Amino acid sequence: MPVFQYEAMDNSGLEVKDVIDAPSEAEAQTMIRENGFFVTKIAEKGRKDKKKKKPTAEQKKAAKRNKKKRTFSIGGVRSKQLCTFTRQLSTLQDAGLPVLRSLTILEGQSKPGPLKNSLGDVIEDIESGSTLSEAMSKQPKAFDDLYCNMVKAGEAGGALEIILQRLAEFKEKSQSLQRKVKGAMIYPVAVILVATCIVGFIMVYIIPKFKKIFEDFGIELPSITILLIDTSDWILNYWYVILLSPVVLWLTIKIIKKNKTGAYIVDKVFLKMPLLGKILEKATVARTCRTLGTLIASGVPILEALIIARDTAGNHVFARAFDKIYGAIREGESMSVPLKEARIVDDMVVNMVDVGEETGALDNMLYKVADVYDEEVEVLVEGLISLLEPIMVVVLGLIVGFIVIALFMPLIKLLNDLS
Repeated sequence: MPVFQYEAMDNSGLEVKDVIDAPSEAEAQTMIRENGFFVTKIAEKGRKDKKKKKPTAEQKKAAKRNKKKRTFSIGGVRSKQLCTFTRQLSTLQDAGLPVLRSLTILEGQSKPGPLKNSLGDVIEDIESGSTLSEAMSKQPKAFDDLYCNMVKAGEAGGALEIILQRLAEFKEKSQSLQRKVKGAMIYPVAVILVATCIVGFIMVYIIPKFKKIFEDFGIELPSITILLIDTSDWILNYWYVILLSPVVLWLTIKIIKKNKTGAYIVDKVFLKMPLLGKILEKATVARTCRTLGTLIASGVPILEALIIARDTAGNHVFARAFDKIYGAIREGESMSVPLKEARIVDDMVVNMVDVGEETGALDNMLYKVADVYDEEVEVLVEGLISLLEPIMVVVLGLIVGFIVIALFMPLIKLLNDLS
């Protein structure tokens, strides 16, 4: 019988290292959990020393077939595509089809691209003897740590179809929120772009013609007109600065965020921005709570779930807070105490987490927090758009008014002189 060497955490957060005899890795994990431990690392003892089995003729043909189907692709798998794949895979598993058969069906109906290539590699690895989670972990462009760990938990608990359903629901809700936010921002962005193009056209083509008229008549220009003409000249001479400024700003932020301290400062500044900071904060809380709740409900150990939630937060302020929470739980504290000290969420969230820990329904409480914050993000985005509309009208009106006044003042003086 194979011997598995494992590392785990007990209920107090202390690390345990031991070995266990079990027919398979999945059964070994089940036996370890029955002893009251949370598995963090497990591997078959002496596995590296064993010789790999040679692939059969059928496996070689399958590998050759998958390699032929490989197409050139750039980037990772789109969120919408991965969401659809997860829902379809959960449906096929619920119908009782074997994993390999389900993946072959989905790979066959996928369009050429990153997902099809990744599924071909996953099928090849499973045919070579790997588990689904091991095969998926080799495709980071398609399946992140959250995805792989949930699949691994489903395999260990023998409830892969249920885990895939939860994963599909998680992906669908996350995508739904992103779609609503992006859809709401289309109108203001379109208005800003159109207004910028109109003002740019006036500054580049109209103002120089008025400048020539004023020079021909030798009119003494007021200061407001001089300012307008100087601005037009600057845009004509240094137009590339306007085009490159957003790119330079984006690259600067990227370079600063390469450093942990710099990334923390940038994310802190973003969170302090009026209204937009609140949207970012609540969206991050919703995403991390839903991630953490989904992982805990799927049987992933709390410490491992915290690490995954930290990595998927997308914000270094929250990541640092999760590190503190992780350290506190390892020392035996409850989650609510360090969460309150971190000050990244409201007291309502802290109280709901506290109640969830006491009642043993932490995952359900985290789901409720995520739902509440998703709704608040939608309300804030709608409020931001409602606020942007009058601001854009006022700003555009001031710009046009300034241009009209600056051009008509010397024209009125010219007409008076001619009369």
